Amino acid sequence: ALEEAKKRNATVVIAVVDDGGYPIVIKRLDDTQVASVDVGISKARTAAIFRRPSKVFEDQVRNGRVAALALPGATALQGGLPLVIDGRVIGAIGVSGNTPQEDEEIAMAGVAALTAATKSESPKVTYFPAAKVSKAFEKGMPLREIPNYKVHASHRDAPGVVEVHTRDTDIIYMLEGTATLVTGGSIVDATNIEAEEIRGKELSGGETREITRGDVIIVPNGVPHWFKEVKGPINYYVVKVRSAD
Repeated sequence: ALEEAKKRNATVVIAVVDDGGYPIVIKRLDDTQVASVDVGISKARTAAIFRRPSKVFEDQVRNGRVAALALPGATALQGGLPLVIDGRVIGAIGVSGNTPQEDEEIAMAGVAALTAATKSESPKVTYFPAAKVSKAFEKGMPLREIPNYKVHASHRDAPGVVEVHTRDTDIIYMLEGTATLVTGGSIVDATNIEAEEIRGKELSGGETREITRGDVIIVPNGVPHWFKEVKGPINYYVVKVRSAD
């Protein structure tokens, strides 16, 4: 907004307030009348506390709804605009000192700059062709691993060890083969192999299930699980969803 005002050689006050209408930043350009300070703040406060541009009230008055002038905290002059991030009003900007239209345009430049600065790029879509997926299943390899989640193309020819992921929830989708999966119970000979990962020899107790093609099972983080028996090679997807700290 300041750059836009300077580009126009405008003599204005630019005020930024928080979502409660309290001033955060006030900038008065050279030769701007002091009276514009209060007006600029009032425009910004109006946009913040009413969650709409101050021009809305000016239009209401112009169209005959003079009662808008009596609304506590409302300044019926254009030039005040809400500042919105992710659909939530975080504050507002108000500009005063030049023509109403120019005040509005300078305020709009400030809003546009904030929007551009906070707009994140759309995440990229990840695509794995069938040939790459098949190759990953041959050895049991991750397809994608990022901080929030992991997708593994898992393969087993034999039983495994007990696993506990203290932060990762496993979503297992069986593609081929049959296995006996034990969940819960107590770990025998538990060992921390790395941060947030525990392994063990076997489970004492727990719940036993036979899982096969088409089955889905969700193992929450912190729950021991063990492929106790594997009847022939099995292929299965595992989506690991990481819990918050």
